[in-house]
Amino acid sequence: MPTSVILPPGGFSIAHWCLLVAALLPLVCAYVAKAPGMRRRSGQEGFDNHDPRAWLARQTGYQARANAAQANSFECLPFFIGALVVAWQLGVPVARVDALAMAFIVLRVAYIGFYLMDLASLRSASWALAWLVNLLLFLAGWR
Repeated sequence: MPTSVILPPGGFSIAHWCLLVAALLPLVCAYVAKAPGMRRRSGQEGFDNHDPRAWLARQTGYQARANAAQANSFECLPFFIGALVVAWQLGVPVARVDALAMAFIVLRVAYIGFYLMDLASLRSASWALAWLVNLLLFLAGWR
């Protein structure tokens, strides 16, 4: 293992925790999308766990946007995981990987917030910046 890769006690770096956060973000979005409907019975237009996708497809406003943010959060997860693996495999210094991973998470949380608030331009900007940060993470070990 290169000497530049020194993990803290316990073996988890900040980037490892960022990976966990990135994996949990879609679940947070799903909760935001479904929670209002879970307070009502299915006969009262409440959440229908027998056909959740059809129920979600009928939602509007922030619930529909939360569902779309959930899908996008799942879509970006493989590239983030891959970029982390490549950076770790190539021995990128932990501090650099941690900083890029934190930037990715901050931008993704902003993306979700902007999506829920229906701020399309800011949402698109945060998506693009998060994608760029992910690309930088992927290329961080390129020599």
